[in-house]
Amino acid sequence: MKRKAGLLVLLCVILLGVGCREDTSAPPPPGPEAAMPAKEEGPFPLEETTVEGLQEAMVKGTLTSRRIAELYLARIEALDRKGPTLASVIETNPDALSIADALDKERKEKGPRGPLHGIPVLIKDNIDTADKMMTTAGSLALVGPAPAKDAFIVERLRAAGAVILGKTNLSEWANFRSTRSVSGWSGRGGLVRNPYALDRNACGSSSGTGAAISANFAAVGVGTETDGSIICPSSTNGLVGIKPTVGLASRSGIVPISHTQDTPGPMARTVRDAALLLGALASADPQDKATSESAGKLPADFVAGLDAGALKGKRLGVLRGPFVGYSPKSDAVLEFALGKLKSLGAELVDPVELPHAGKYDAAEFEVLQYEFKTDLNAYLAGRPGLPVKTLADLIAFNDKNAEKEMPYFGQELFLECEKKGPLTEAKYKEALAKARRLSREGIDQALKSSRLDALVALSGGPAWTIDLVNGDHYLGSSTSPAAVSGYPSITVPAGEVAGLPIGVSFFGTAWSEPKLIQLAYAFEQATKARKVPALK
Repeated sequence: MKRKAGLLVLLCVILLGVGCREDTSAPPPPGPEAAMPAKEEGPFPLEETTVEGLQEAMVKGTLTSRRIAELYLARIEALDRKGPTLASVIETNPDALSIADALDKERKEKGPRGPLHGIPVLIKDNIDTADKMMTTAGSLALVGPAPAKDAFIVERLRAAGAVILGKTNLSEWANFRSTRSVSGWSGRGGLVRNPYALDRNACGSSSGTGAAISANFAAVGVGTETDGSIICPSSTNGLVGIKPTVGLASRSGIVPISHTQDTPGPMARTVRDAALLLGALASADPQDKATSESAGKLPADFVAGLDAGALKGKRLGVLRGPFVGYSPKSDAVLEFALGKLKSLGAELVDPVELPHAGKYDAAEFEVLQYEFKTDLNAYLAGRPGLPVKTLADLIAFNDKNAEKEMPYFGQELFLECEKKGPLTEAKYKEALAKARRLSREGIDQALKSSRLDALVALSGGPAWTIDLVNGDHYLGSSTSPAAVSGYPSITVPAGEVAGLPIGVSFFGTAWSEPKLIQLAYAFEQATKARKVPALK
C-alpha cells in the first residue's frame, strides 16, 4: 500500500496520475536593498554554518548580522534566481539589512537577546508578516496588500532577535487546490527544484524552505505541515524537520488548511539548530486556543540535555508493514539506520505493529475538506484589502485568471471543498472522531504495549524525478500517524540513494518533543549523514 507523504502529494496518491507541464515563470526580483552580485566568488563562507557558529563569529566580531544577511542574500541572487535557479525564495525582505543593522547596534549596547539574535531566518509564504513583503500562499489572488498584523510566530521570531530574511516558495495553497498538482509549484513563484539534483522534486508543501535551507540560503527556516509538509521536504532535501504536537506553536496568522492538524515547525541542517528555532516558536497564544493545552508541558529549553549518548538503553519500536517496501535501496537505508541505533545502545523491538494504520485515511481527507473551507473563509475575512474574501471568490478568481493560475492543473479540490457544509454537520463530526481516535489509539497502544520510548520509521523515499507529463512519482511515507493524531515527529538525515537524501523519523505521543529531539540528536551525531547538495 502506498502511503501519503502529506498534503503535498495527498491528492496525487488518491488519483495516482498527475498531469502538468513545465512552469516558465520567473520568481519576483529581490527587494531593492537586497540586490547583490549575481555570481559567487570562491567557496561560500557560510556553508553549513550553524546558528551557534554564527553567534560565535558575531561575538568575536569577525561577522556582523548585516554581513551575514548580505552573504545569504547574495547567494540567493546568484543561485536561486540565477545559476541553478532553485526558485525556493519567493521574495526577500527589503528591510532585512536595516533590521540587521539595528540588531548589531543593540548587541553592542545591550548584548544579544538570545541564541537567535541577528540570525537570518526564511519563512514559508503562508505565514503573515506585516511589513513590505506579501503573504500569498503562492497564489496570485493574494498578491497586493500585506497583512495588518504579524503571525504570532513571527512576533516570537522578531522578539528573539531573528532577521526575517524572506519568504519561501511552496506548493500553492499547501497543495490543497487540485487533485492533479505538482509538489512545489505555485502560480506566483513557479517550480521549486531539489538542490541535490535539479531534475528532482523538492517535495512539499514546504518545498521552498526545504530547498533553501539545504542550499545554505539562510541559517534556519520555518515550514508548516498538515500531513507531511515539513517531514517530506526535510527528508528529501537532507534536513532535520520537526513537526510539533499541534498546539505547541501558534497557527494564528498562517493561511490554514485544518485547525486540527496544521502546525508550523523548524527546518534546519542540524538537530541543535532545529531545537533552537523550535524554542523560539513554542508559546501559548490567546488567539489560538489549541496552544492553551501546552501549559506546563513545554521545556524552558529544547536544547538543554542534548546528549550524544541519549540512545543508550532506549526502547524503540520499528515500524515496517506499510511504511517500507518503497524500493530495495530505500529499505537498505532503514537497515543501516537500525544497525546504527543498535550500536548506540538502543533496544529495538522489530517489528512493532501500529494499530489502525491506513484505516483513517478517508476520514482524514473528509475532515480536511470541511475544515479547509471554514478555516480559509475565516482567514480571508481577516485580510483587509484583498479582492477575495471566500473560497468561492478564489474559485472565481482562478477561473478568470486561468492562464496564469491554472495552466498545468485545475482546482478540483477547491470545488469539492466549496460543496461542504458547516462543521456542525454529522458527517464532519463522525469523520473527525474516527480520525482522532484511531490515529491516537494506534500510536499510544504501540508505545504502551511494547513499553517503548519512541517509534522509528523510514521518513519516505528519495526525491522523484520532475515528470511534467505524468506528474509526481511518489512512493510513500510514514507521516500520517503523527499528522492525523496531532502528535510530534522529527526526521533526521539517515543516508542516500544515488546521492539523494533519505531520513528516518522518530515519533511518539503528545508533547514528547524533548525526548524525540534527544534521540534524533544522538543518531545525527553518530552518523553525520547530511551531505552538502551539488546544486546541479
